[in-house]
Amino acid sequence: MKFVVAPDKYKGSLTGFQFCEAVEKGISMVFPDAEIHKKPLADGGDGTLEVVSEYLQASKENVVVKDPLFRDIEAGYLLSHDRQTAYIEMSEASGYKLLNKAELNCMHTSSYGTGQMIKDALLKGASQIVLGIGGSATNDCGMGMASALGFQFLDAQGNALDPVGSNLVKVTQIVQKEVPKDLSRIKVKVACDVNNPLHGPNGAAYVYGPQKGASSEEVEMLDIGLQNLDEQIQQTFGREVQKIPGSGAAGGMGAGAIVFLNAQLLSGVDLIMEMAAFDAALHNTDWVITGEGQLDHQTALGKTIAGVVERAKKYQVPVVALCGSVNVSIAETQEMGLDYAVSILNKIGDLEAAKANSFDNLVQASFNFARLLKSAKNQ
Repeated sequence: MKFVVAPDKYKGSLTGFQFCEAVEKGISMVFPDAEIHKKPLADGGDGTLEVVSEYLQASKENVVVKDPLFRDIEAGYLLSHDRQTAYIEMSEASGYKLLNKAELNCMHTSSYGTGQMIKDALLKGASQIVLGIGGSATNDCGMGMASALGFQFLDAQGNALDPVGSNLVKVTQIVQKEVPKDLSRIKVKVACDVNNPLHGPNGAAYVYGPQKGASSEEVEMLDIGLQNLDEQIQQTFGREVQKIPGSGAAGGMGAGAIVFLNAQLLSGVDLIMEMAAFDAALHNTDWVITGEGQLDHQTALGKTIAGVVERAKKYQVPVVALCGSVNVSIAETQEMGLDYAVSILNKIGDLEAAKANSFDNLVQASFNFARLLKSAKNQ
């Protein structure tokens, strides 16, 4: 039999790679000659860098950039072995994880450091960039990122503005005379798993601004600023980004990437599956085995398992989910397209004990599933 093992991590417990090892061990006890393809995945969240490094055979590149408050920090990104593809996480340079609670206010933060990482990858010869935009501390519509790449944002007096959220409303002109020529040659794909428009009640400021330290008055000002920059973008580039789902992602970085990088917005798990050559692995596969720490109502909203099921169904391959816990009904499991879903927990205990025993419990769950398959084959 052929199995493709394609999990996300169990957060705080197992990496995707450890999940694959445990499942392989359990399956092999029953089917010692099974063909097992290990394809750990991610959706752009924690653990994505480790997974991407595996598929790109990438090295980590470190570069000094500006953090969200323009302080020098060392940030890293991945560059493939052939130096053609860079994987950049916005959160490494422009993430809220870099700020303490008192510092977090997206009126004053910038995505400038993300642009510096992109520029460094460009100088090192990358022809393709995959940009993860989760965990940002910004609401500048990518103005900071663009500024690092040579774009200028001017006020009514022709003065260059600092690329922060509070200055969105002041932009009257976008100038691109210092943009490197090489920028137009790169292909940029953005991991984007939300569909928010740029501005309005469901836009970047109103939905995410409060989480990034903005008061209700500041949220209103930021939204007006995003509307203003949208108008300037239409005048300068002829692009109507407000109508593009995901343009409001990461404080408007979705829109900024589309306009300033000519980027394509894609789901995070789809991008990782592309790197993993996932579709090719599905040919002549009997079962796909996936999993995550908790199977719940959020799973269907663009997370790894949802992406795995969507791809597997194209090839009529059944999918089993082995999860730390299962918090959905039978009907919801069926709606997700899963053919089998089970929690690996096998005894009552606290959360820490469950995490500590995850590997052994997953081996046993895989073994039990394989035994079911073998019994069904022998009937």
